[in-house]
Amino acid sequence: MQKFAMLTDQDLMFVDGKKEEMLGRLQIKLGKTKEELLSIISAL
Repeated sequence: MQKFAMLTDQDLMFVDGKKEEMLGRLQIKLGKTKEELLSIISAL
């Protein structure tokens, strides 16, 4: 998606057991809440 073009593979890397760490990186980079991110992810 173009609106998330600034995200890198590293930002999106999901390592088992590190979901909170990934969400934290995305929260900082996108300025979204955890709930907003979970909603965006579930809509993909």
